Amino acid sequence: MSKDWTAEFDATLTGIRWFELYGRVVKVVGMTIESAGPHAKIGDLCAIMDKGEERCLAEVVGFRESNLLLMPLGELENVAPGASVRALQRPFTVPCGPGLLGRVVDGLGQPIDGIGALPAMTSRAVHGAPPNPLLRKPISRQIQTGVRLIDSLLSVGEGQRMGIFAGSGVGKSTLLSMIARNTSADVNVIALIGERGREVREFIERDLGEEGARRSVVVVSTSDQPALIRLKGAFVATAIAEYFRDQGMSVNLMMDSVTRFAMAQREIGLAVGEPPTSRGYTPSVFSLLPKLLERAGAGENGTITAFYTVLVDGDDMNDPIADAVRGILDGHVVLSRELANAGQFPAVDVLASLSRLFPALASDAHRNAANQVRKWLQRYREVEDLLRIGAYRTGSDADTDLAISMNVRVRQFLMQSVTDPIRADDAIQQLFELAGVG
Repeated sequence: MSKDWTAEFDATLTGIRWFELYGRVVKVVGMTIESAGPHAKIGDLCAIMDKGEERCLAEVVGFRESNLLLMPLGELENVAPGASVRALQRPFTVPCGPGLLGRVVDGLGQPIDGIGALPAMTSRAVHGAPPNPLLRKPISRQIQTGVRLIDSLLSVGEGQRMGIFAGSGVGKSTLLSMIARNTSADVNVIALIGERGREVREFIERDLGEEGARRSVVVVSTSDQPALIRLKGAFVATAIAEYFRDQGMSVNLMMDSVTRFAMAQREIGLAVGEPPTSRGYTPSVFSLLPKLLERAGAGENGTITAFYTVLVDGDDMNDPIADAVRGILDGHVVLSRELANAGQFPAVDVLASLSRLFPALASDAHRNAANQVRKWLQRYREVEDLLRIGAYRTGSDADTDLAISMNVRVRQFLMQSVTDPIRADDAIQQLFELAGVG
């Protein structure tokens, strides 16, 4: 009779005491912890222990000779020299499930809304690969945003990724909240990265409102938190959006802002010794941006339609981050400070904005109407200075005269109250009426 080696091996395993891997803290400089051991890979989590108590979690972000370089996922006040560093031997994960709807979580995926613990959910790795490009469904259906200007002149498809480029204080957050309340998507995932703490509650209660919050997951990582938590907040929101997409849903992912995400990575890169390049940004910033942004889009089952805000420094559209993001995304909405100062909402500069999928989503009549309005805006802009000084003579050019006569109606069409949403079909029909096409 043959011996049952499998049963004997299992019995042997039950008698083995498994040992955990430990190292110790040897240096702390700024927000970087240097540890002698344990054996771990980049991206692995470690727990920093002192006197038998867990002080904080940290992630391996690099190596210096044989030591680990760690960035904390919490505060460092209680970390002492020689503190134990225990390898958890796993990457960072986030709980995902329908129980997240209506909840507010921090950059680590933990609830901060005071409602209670999250219900039992599945865990999902925060860092993942984008969908196989050959398995992405073609984008063929327009998504409703509730913003007349976007739905008619800058149509966005389900699975498209759009950037909202603007300086500070010109209405980015208000525009995002309007889209969140009125979108035709099934779920909103909203990431507030590096946001002022004062504005978080205002955004949730005043801008998003009860209607928008009910079908939204809000991920908050404020500006006072460590750089790694701000960075993780963006990846946590993306992982949550991917979960709902894999369930076959249409998801709106809105992130405010990619610029603060890039600034957090710059802090980490400089801390581990990367050389600064363009305007102080390290090379890892520009390699990390596509790894984040390419994860949105259409998958095999559902879609993630993404809106990323980009805070342009001094309204400079050639800022390194703005330039890099614009080259990755499928279109850009540019907000103008001049229009905002004049009281126009949304303060979108139509001529500077573009949806790369507009030609594929719009009918011939829709494209003709949009092109007509754009021509009127361009003609008026060319003679605007002449009109102000009285140097333009009516009758000099018939097309210019028509653009001048239509300017008031065009401006009224581009303006919209925050509390006055509109269906996409109605927005397109109003565009036809304005342009005289149909």
